[in-house]
Amino acid sequence: MRIKHKFVMISATALLALSFAGQSFAASTPFTDVNQSYVKDKIASLQERGIVKGVSNDEFKPDASITAAQGIQLIVNALNLNIDNIRFFKAPLATDYFAKASNDAWYADALIIAANNGLELPADLDPAKPWTKEEFIQYLMKAAEVTNNLPLINIKPLEFADEADLDVQYQGAVQRALVLKIADLDAEGKLNPKEEISRAEAAVLTYNVLEYIAAHPAPAPAPVEPETGASE
Repeated sequence: MRIKHKFVMISATALLALSFAGQSFAASTPFTDVNQSYVKDKIASLQERGIVKGVSNDEFKPDASITAAQGIQLIVNALNLNIDNIRFFKAPLATDYFAKASNDAWYADALIIAANNGLELPADLDPAKPWTKEEFIQYLMKAAEVTNNLPLINIKPLEFADEADLDVQYQGAVQRALVLKIADLDAEGKLNPKEEISRAEAAVLTYNVLEYIAAHPAPAPAPVEPETGASE
């Protein structure tokens, strides 16, 4: 992703160690509580790649709701977002972007990174509030499209049983996720957009978007033709 540089004063890389204290995403013991889940292979793949971690060494808690902070951290890790090429006048703080955030929390660096990578998160975001399915899809798709130059394709919107429940601001991202087979409907043809999204559901959507990106790499930029002209 090409990011507009800010005036150089100090390096963001030097300011942020990005250790994600308390939220190490390195793969460890396989999760024991997803063995019976139909999505266990996708969760295991993300764990092996260091994208997700559990609530303990061997528990993932697949049915627990994912909070905004956890969802943002997952998106940042999955899409390898960073602020390495941005320069700031002063050390950035999570509260510079989100008033309800804590600058000492484990998620602070992830929020700073997300805010500087075009996710367009709301300023009143509550990191502790569980995300709904439509919210997670919105920001996952936004991050994928911006950072990987995915084409904003013209699509024929899909009709589904509870599409009237969708918040209008999330309609585009949800429709693209459905058309691209990143998200799917349940047996009753519903998305359940207003339901809190579980950790397992968020992991599956993340896995699916990474698979789509791998199968549809962004085209290389066209070479720039040298300018020609008569010399003086």
